[in-house]
Amino acid sequence: METKLIIDNQAVNASNGATFTRVSPTTGETVTVGAAATLADAIQAADSAALAFKTWSQTSPTERRTMLLKAADILEAKVPEFVQVMAREVGSSELWSGFNVMLAAGLFREAAGLVTQIQGETIPTDKPGGMSMTVRQPAGVVLSIVPWNGPVVLAARAIAYPIACGNTVVFRASEASPHTHLLVAQSLLEAGLPPGVLNFVTNAPDDAAEIIDALIAHPAVRRINFTGSTRVGRIIAQKAATELKRCLLELGGKAPFVVLDDADLDAAARAANFGAFLYQGQICMSTERFVVDEKIADDFVAKFAARARDLPTGDPAVTPGCVVGPVISAATGVRLNALIDDALAKGAVLVCGGAAIGAMMPATILDHVTPDMKIYDEETFGPLTTIVRVKDTEQAVQVANDTAYGLSSAVFGRDLHRTLSVAMRIEAGACHINGPTVQNEAQAPYGGFKQSGYGKFDGRAVIDEFTDLKWISISPDNQTYPF
Repeated sequence: METKLIIDNQAVNASNGATFTRVSPTTGETVTVGAAATLADAIQAADSAALAFKTWSQTSPTERRTMLLKAADILEAKVPEFVQVMAREVGSSELWSGFNVMLAAGLFREAAGLVTQIQGETIPTDKPGGMSMTVRQPAGVVLSIVPWNGPVVLAARAIAYPIACGNTVVFRASEASPHTHLLVAQSLLEAGLPPGVLNFVTNAPDDAAEIIDALIAHPAVRRINFTGSTRVGRIIAQKAATELKRCLLELGGKAPFVVLDDADLDAAARAANFGAFLYQGQICMSTERFVVDEKIADDFVAKFAARARDLPTGDPAVTPGCVVGPVISAATGVRLNALIDDALAKGAVLVCGGAAIGAMMPATILDHVTPDMKIYDEETFGPLTTIVRVKDTEQAVQVANDTAYGLSSAVFGRDLHRTLSVAMRIEAGACHINGPTVQNEAQAPYGGFKQSGYGKFDGRAVIDEFTDLKWISISPDNQTYPF
């Protein structure tokens, strides 16, 4: 499949004809050939969005709502195409592909409902006969940068919320999933977005820094939202700060899952299996650290491992129905193997699974993990998770917070007062009681603490992210002044 840039609703090649390729993580065969935007192409996309902003920012809420609702229907109709493309481009199972599209369609509908919630307020004033108020206005052009791992839902939120608030978007797609991201953009364009409201840009991996630098620096770009690694997020935040531009950053995670001594272990094991191994653990919310009370640890690990061993593994492009597919590249497998080797050398116990072969790796659990092991701190982002045993609830909270990240978390226990206390003390943007760390609802604010970033996607919080708050006052005609 060949993908092109979309500027002013026109599918075009890169101005110099350059392309890049995305290859299958399992076979090495070329899956997608994408247009590799030049610096001039990127600037043209931002210029187009700036021009479109003049009219799109003045559209009625009903007009924006109608297009977003239509886009949701169009997106859902593309499920078979998404399943096929995501299996080849990013090793996605049919379950993960369908889950992505379902969440994205719901997000479009939630964004449609927000268009009439963009509101200001009146403010009491000491001026007799005067009036004071605030209004919220669209911010301008939004640069949206998203990764390959949840390509449909992450793209949907990066595009729909800014558009719902009256902004225009330059959507810089991932080099690893250009065709998948193109399908998302096409769903919105097919819904009737005017030219320039959404421009679609792809680039060769080696050109990423130059392209993104130029877009951040473009005078019309007023917001940047980025989902990806903490390392790259820090670079983007620094560049945006130089330009005095606001960012929304959703970055890495090391999600803890606390299992208290009174937990329902069967329920915990089911949630553990889902949270750790859905899409090979390549989700920012994936459970990477199980913090388990030592009194029930043996029983929990046995139940968890039994479920993990039963997960079907394979390449979803050729083996429909598999749950654990390939990681994004063979290089990831090499990195994961190094983490396993380090942990085993320092006393960890391999409970199930084992080393990656190329991009393929079974569901793998390491028990008795301690702080001196690299895997204790480092994000694995693969089908590899850890068990850290603790003596009591207080130590469980301490270990859950012993990480630079703070995106998602979970706690299992029958005493809801105690689990709520633990949930309140875990330093993360979300904590789920008796549920998995992998959860998302478009009406609930989503974002992290610490090095997992700042700002919130979803819910009413996005209105603050993608609008400017302005104070307006009206003075009486007979106002007097001291001189």
